[in-house]
Amino acid sequence: MSDAIRIALIGATGMIGSQVIRECIGREDVRLTGIARREAKLPRGIRMELFVADPANWGEVIEAVRPKAMICALGTTWKKAGEDEAAFRAVDQELVLDTARAAKELGVERFVHVSSVGADAMSKTFYLRVKGEVERELTKIRFDRLDILRPGLLRGSREDDHRPAERLGIVAAPVANLLLHGQYRKYRAIRAETVAQAALSLAKRAARGRFVHDHDAILRAAKALPQIEHTPD
Repeated sequence: MSDAIRIALIGATGMIGSQVIRECIGREDVRLTGIARREAKLPRGIRMELFVADPANWGEVIEAVRPKAMICALGTTWKKAGEDEAAFRAVDQELVLDTARAAKELGVERFVHVSSVGADAMSKTFYLRVKGEVERELTKIRFDRLDILRPGLLRGSREDDHRPAERLGIVAAPVANLLLHGQYRKYRAIRAETVAQAALSLAKRAARGRFVHDHDAILRAAKALPQIEHTPD
């Protein structure tokens, strides 16, 4: 595994983070390290380290692990934040940026961030405005390579999440996707595992620059991830 890339994952317990972990089962080209605020049950067959620490100490973990790339799947929901703007910003903005700055200072070269379709620092919608502000600030940190993923509605299961409106949207997504064409394709729902595959694929890329990936670009990146053969149990 001398040529395997060391990747740190923050947000390991969320929908995308959990999928990133599952996608690494059996992979010899990735050495994954998870960094989280709480314990998580790891899937059978995964070979990785999971450090549970207070976010104030994440820099120490990054310094010890020395990853080349970082995947940021951090994020909360408006409901989980108690419908409080400051609480939402504390996770989706402050924690993301604090971690990114620490990563840059400690030599992380590549940063893959899962944002949202419609992210815009000038948006009138609070959620999209915060996402856009984070993207803007990440650009200022100047990683060698920055990949920003902007998926639409994520299809998959969230732990302890019981939002009926979103569940209905997920059920209706296959039909709704058929109605979204042209400039509206970027709003199509997408499977969480596809976003995770794209994040891994992009973390492995060495070309420098800032890249923004909407729906179709996420699909292309996911397809570019080298496939592995899973041996039967």
